[in-house]
Amino acid sequence: METLISTAHVPTKFLKSAYLIGKIPRRALASEPRVSYDLYIPPEPYKSISLAQSKDGPQKAPQKLPLLVFIHGTLRDDCYIDRGLIPFAESTPCAVMAPLFPAGLEGPFDLDSYKLLRSRTLRSDLALLGMLDEVAHCWPGIDTSKIFLMGYSGGAQFVHRFLYLYPERLAAVSIGAPGSVTALDTSMKWPAGIADVEKLFGVCIDRDLIKQVQIQLVVGDADIEVHGGEEFWTWLRKLRIAPDAESVAGVQPDTEPNGLQNKRMVENRLGTLKRLQTLWREDGINAQLDIVEGAKHEGIKCQGHSLKFLDSRMRQQ
Repeated sequence: METLISTAHVPTKFLKSAYLIGKIPRRALASEPRVSYDLYIPPEPYKSISLAQSKDGPQKAPQKLPLLVFIHGTLRDDCYIDRGLIPFAESTPCAVMAPLFPAGLEGPFDLDSYKLLRSRTLRSDLALLGMLDEVAHCWPGIDTSKIFLMGYSGGAQFVHRFLYLYPERLAAVSIGAPGSVTALDTSMKWPAGIADVEKLFGVCIDRDLIKQVQIQLVVGDADIEVHGGEEFWTWLRKLRIAPDAESVAGVQPDTEPNGLQNKRMVENRLGTLKRLQTLWREDGINAQLDIVEGAKHEGIKCQGHSLKFLDSRMRQQ
């Protein structure tokens, strides 16, 4: 962290000129430069915190800004600006961070490895934790101890798996229409279940901590189509079992792309979330399910429900 500047050492009047408030230029993660993140920090709320900290010290400073982390989907075109998250950041107020996990890190057809939190060369879960460490150092006025995490489609796959591993870092999560999910089932290996989580990630899943996180599931009432159709999944399975599948698809031998180990969970997103809510309820985990009328697999139509849920939780802090 020695090479990273902290706003604690920058006069408040220079924060904007130094690009340390407002829209922050996309930053490469120091510990893993292949991944990066965007950040938006509402200027006036943050300057107020900085002034209070410089005058009164951290013990008397106003409450830190909450942090909303938005995880992109497979296309990686989910720009937080286009999605209207800047007005949300200003009105709440909160900071917004949007990580970018590039495609192709593990091979030419690697679109999904970040969703599973680990691949041959990247632990996307640790990358996010590294981003939070950087933000905590550079912007001490942002609360990174417990974040608000949201993702739609491929981003929702990342979000619910991160919830399993690091519930102590989460205040609330919004999980929007994932195409496949991981069950809290110790009879199946990751990513279908959690039998080998401790071996793969070095952590133990704590259901009691998961129960303390406020959880929303959101999906359109018409989100019932199987992505690509059955013919596509048949072709993908044949590709997976081909002799050179690992080198072509860029996946690990014990990892199926898009959760194919658990094909019955890859049906339609509405059914998938209903089933996940039921399974969690059996484990004593409560999740609010919001079904958006008239929405297919359309993130923008569902986003308002996610932001309403997260905004109310931020204001409870």
